Amino acid sequence: MSPQDIAANVERLKGQFARFVDFRLGAVLLDNSDWLLRLNLVEFLRDIGSKFTVNHMLAHETYRVRLEQGGLSFLEFSYQLLQAYDFLHLYRTGGCRFQIGGSDQWANILAGVDLIRRAESTEAFALVWPLVTTSSGAKMGKTAAGAVWLDPDLLSPYEYYQFWMNTEDGDVERFLALFTFLPMDEVRRLGSRVGADLRESKEILAFEVTKIVHGEQAATAARQTSRALFAGEGVPESAPRFEIDRADFETGINVIDLAVKSGLYPSKREAVRQVNAGGLYLDNLRVDSPERIVTVPDLNGNGELHLRSGKKRHLIVQAVDP
Repeated sequence: MSPQDIAANVERLKGQFARFVDFRLGAVLLDNSDWLLRLNLVEFLRDIGSKFTVNHMLAHETYRVRLEQGGLSFLEFSYQLLQAYDFLHLYRTGGCRFQIGGSDQWANILAGVDLIRRAESTEAFALVWPLVTTSSGAKMGKTAAGAVWLDPDLLSPYEYYQFWMNTEDGDVERFLALFTFLPMDEVRRLGSRVGADLRESKEILAFEVTKIVHGEQAATAARQTSRALFAGEGVPESAPRFEIDRADFETGINVIDLAVKSGLYPSKREAVRQVNAGGLYLDNLRVDSPERIVTVPDLNGNGELHLRSGKKRHLIVQAVDP
């Protein structure tokens, strides 16, 4: 990416972080390019590279596996040194002695702890926590199916709320403990529920986490939408929306193409599978064939169409003029 793109991304990230830390009260957002781009390669290798051994770095599973698979580049191998140097720089310039992160960063954070000890003869500390994973146990990331974005432009507050509503029963108590500020006695009580009572616990989880990320007003709207859809009371205005050119409906658009284009499903294969399983609905009428063509008469008086997958995923498609 260009430096301009990176700077724009930093500003977007700062807006997201501001929901969790207060930059007016001393929190700072630093860009490590401010010090890494000034590094002299020979001096870096002499002063920092000499503190690491290849054998020690290869003892970490991440590097060892990549090397055995023949895919470890020098750039990737150097990443641990750069992250460790970030910790050392922050210690030297700001007295930072404590770094936190996801468990996948354990080796890199410890490298910084060790570098501070070797270079400054003092202690530094590390704290990591388990990553949130998908139901299959896979790490969630930007390119993973089911990834959860904090930016409302990438994932609406309703969809964010619905993600937490779909929490597996066995994860409710753990997620309440990790992602809300509820007292632990209340967390344990809510997590021990079963049946319909456990659904209420999931609703509390979804509301509390959405309130933290998107604010109480957005969390309340998402809860109202979820309750209305779950009770079959129609489709509130706050349901997720997607715009499609009216011309597509005038010529006729295949229901599979419509479901994928609107983002209801990630692929045509998944959309066909859902139709064959009886899981796709147009205005609460089950779609019985992947060959179904959607046209202007399928739209309501407002030029809208309600798409539903199963009981939980809802989307309003709006026909718009180019």
